[in-house]
Amino acid sequence: MSTATTSTRSVPTRRRRKDDTKLALLFIAPASLGLLVFLVWPLLTGIYYSFTEYTTLTPPQWVGLDNYVRLFEDPVFWTSLRVTILYVVINIGVQTVVALLIAVLMQRLTQSTILRSLVLAPYLVSNVVAAIVFLWILDTQLGIFNVALGWIGFDPISFWADETWVIPTVALVNVWRHMGYTALLLFAGLQSIPSHLYEAARTEGAGEMRMFRSITLPLLRPILALVLIMTIIGSFQVFDTVAVTTRGGPADASKVLQMYIYDNAFAQYQFGYASALSVALLVILMVITFAQYWMTRAGQSDLD
Repeated sequence: MSTATTSTRSVPTRRRRKDDTKLALLFIAPASLGLLVFLVWPLLTGIYYSFTEYTTLTPPQWVGLDNYVRLFEDPVFWTSLRVTILYVVINIGVQTVVALLIAVLMQRLTQSTILRSLVLAPYLVSNVVAAIVFLWILDTQLGIFNVALGWIGFDPISFWADETWVIPTVALVNVWRHMGYTALLLFAGLQSIPSHLYEAARTEGAGEMRMFRSITLPLLRPILALVLIMTIIGSFQVFDTVAVTTRGGPADASKVLQMYIYDNAFAQYQFGYASALSVALLVILMVITFAQYWMTRAGQSDLD
């Protein structure tokens, strides 16, 4: 009986694993095509044009390293680089401190989703709109801020027309717009820190400042490093706020690198030299990014 039963049982067949390679390639094809068309191809053509003299009216003519020699001898380039670095230092310094403070307060004092949404609200405003609004608010004659300064006995300040004030003003306008987004990124990093570490520190009698120095900052370092890399790259590419408010003035005091590239490309039609400036900015950002990643040990966590 057992032999018959055994013989009538069907032997289970081993299923072949389904190959999803073709389906995966189908799904990533649109994104890959977009990457090639809108990133890789413009990057390669821009590098090629940086070695040419190109005005769109005539075909590109190969000039070798002439554009880069001109770049190193161009005083406006070095002025725009200095202005951009000043902007980045002010913008990133203030934004990081304020965003970190907001993130810590959100973690320690409130769990309100509405409050967190309000913190992100300025980031939802476009750079152009924010620049126009602050252009009116800080206007020397009619701006409400200068009117308020007059009420308390101060003289009006030419925020957009004074060489001393213009870059700090542009930087702080962008701090207002981006600090909420940066704060939420840091807040997400704070959420990954185990709560039992704070409980143990309180048991030992540690205060808030001691816990911030000894627990929060060390364990937040990888996230903070990556956020700094992202924000520094974005700050070096500032353009729209300057284009709307000052157009690089007064006397090139706010002519950041992106503004200088735009002027050479679309005002003077020197696309070859503008491409060389763009490649120089790319190299600067790559050097800063790799150096910062290495110095901050962004890929390592103290939680391991």
